[in-house]
Amino acid sequence: MATAAVRGERRRGKTALFLIVCGWAGSVPHWLEPTRSLWPAITLAFLLGGYCLQTVLRDREQWLKNSNSALAKSLNEENAPRVDVLVAARDEEAVIERLVIRLTALRYPQGKLSIWIIDDGSKDQTPLILEDLCEKFPNLNVIQRTRSAGGGKSGALNQALTKISGDWLLILDADAQFQEDLLYRLIPFAQEDGFEAVQLRKAVVNADQNLLTKFQAMEMAMDAVIQHGRLAGGGVVELRGNGQFLKRTALENCGGFNEETVTDDLDLSFRLLTSGALLSILWDPPVEEEAVESLPTLWKQRQRWAEGGLQRFFDYWPLLISNKLKFTQRRDLACFFLLQYALPIVSFFDLLTTLLTRTMPTYWPLSFVAFSVSGLAYWRGCTRSSEGPTLPEPRPTTLLLAIIYLLHWFVVIPWVTMRMALFPKKLVWAKTNHRGNQPIKV
Repeated sequence: MATAAVRGERRRGKTALFLIVCGWAGSVPHWLEPTRSLWPAITLAFLLGGYCLQTVLRDREQWLKNSNSALAKSLNEENAPRVDVLVAARDEEAVIERLVIRLTALRYPQGKLSIWIIDDGSKDQTPLILEDLCEKFPNLNVIQRTRSAGGGKSGALNQALTKISGDWLLILDADAQFQEDLLYRLIPFAQEDGFEAVQLRKAVVNADQNLLTKFQAMEMAMDAVIQHGRLAGGGVVELRGNGQFLKRTALENCGGFNEETVTDDLDLSFRLLTSGALLSILWDPPVEEEAVESLPTLWKQRQRWAEGGLQRFFDYWPLLISNKLKFTQRRDLACFFLLQYALPIVSFFDLLTTLLTRTMPTYWPLSFVAFSVSGLAYWRGCTRSSEGPTLPEPRPTTLLLAIIYLLHWFVVIPWVTMRMALFPKKLVWAKTNHRGNQPIKV
């Protein structure tokens, strides 16, 4: 407990310093001469914009390589590794039966696939449903945890690690949907190139529900495009929680899942990276999941993502700037950090200073470039051939609205950063509720 408290205070101090630096950067150009006030933004627009454009445009080469690789290789059934599928489930009565049916339908050599569901203190009908499913499917293993066990999803997964013995782990969320031949394509792809962690592209099954779910489907495609481009440029690939495939030895070398973070996937990405593990992303086949359907739920989800994203940079920054990483990886992380986390806060203070001094905004050139490249990434992702749910068609109006949708990060990031800097943090592992209103496609 003392260690967690100390780490929390350190994060708080680092966040406060980060907030002060961003506030200074956003305000100072307003006191420069009008002819010089835009120079910081224009300089960053060229540097970071160039990085973004290269990342999005170079994605095609990496995507084709990964797609062809996954399709061309075949699994050697005799030497197939043992695989454990792990799912941490809390109050998932709407989707848990569908998930188990899909898992038991996975094609894989007999005796080499184990399915583990960790019931993380569910208060709904999840335990009863799992009890019935255990009678139908003998290869289903259920681990019971009390609701007060602690550690959130990370704690549930760590408990499962003490019971499993497979060579690889496939981590899924309770609402996951996937193809029967997933492992037959995923394992050869990972083994051939020596990857120790592979993230499946996330695809949204309820994109047609409303505009919010449509934009999230486009956002997931954009994220996969950017991750492919980062990888192709010698940069960093990050795990996304649902659909992550991990080599057990690499995970053990990192000490398992971190129970002192609200985003186990983002934290693990950096610990794998700094331990020298090779990570990749696979476009097809995807893992399918539900997008949140309301603004309050999106706000809650994105706050957790923002907080976990900042936590990992503050926790591991000495390793991230050290020679443990290649220069291209350090450059990639620096550009990503500035765009994802610094730009929204700098823009907030830029706008605040604009209102107070009645001067013109100074960072609009950088924001314009960032949003324009995002639109290009949207288009490239949504026009790409893909398995799974049909991606939204990137018409001009849809692209414009999807770009406007990204503005929510310019509210979430500053708000979360100020909250982290000002208030002591009590770790709360909030889950996303799943409706399970999609039909089973076996």
